[in-house]
Amino acid sequence: DGRTTIKPDQKNSFNHGSRQDAWKAAKAEAKQAMIAVAARRDLIYYSDLVNEIDACKLIPWGSQLAHLLGRISTEEHGEGRGMLSVVVVRKEDKMPGTGFFDLARLLGQHVDDDKTFWDQELAKVYEIWSSVPKT
Repeated sequence: DGRTTIKPDQKNSFNHGSRQDAWKAAKAEAKQAMIAVAARRDLIYYSDLVNEIDACKLIPWGSQLAHLLGRISTEEHGEGRGMLSVVVVRKEDKMPGTGFFDLARLLGQHVDDDKTFWDQELAKVYEIWSSVPKT
């Protein structure tokens, strides 16, 4: 599915191919879209997520999207809110790509079984974002 894992020491060296301001805006758009999906306790396909991002052009199977999702999930995990990109799935099997699970392992998560880990992480993210008061 084109997802790649970005190691923590690579976060500043990745060439995402966009101006820094556009990249930051795209990251904010992606994060807000995923939060809205999690608040509804829903899922979103990679192809639908890229349609929610206007700040720069991303493709569903591209390394830029993988990096963007990896950065967001790494930051959210660090804040104790789980890997937010857990809500982004492939159409074929309605599961995240392999890069999601690779990143989970890199972050120190115990992933013995992808499906079990995904179910648990999805429940965590749903609980967090569906309980946030709407403003």
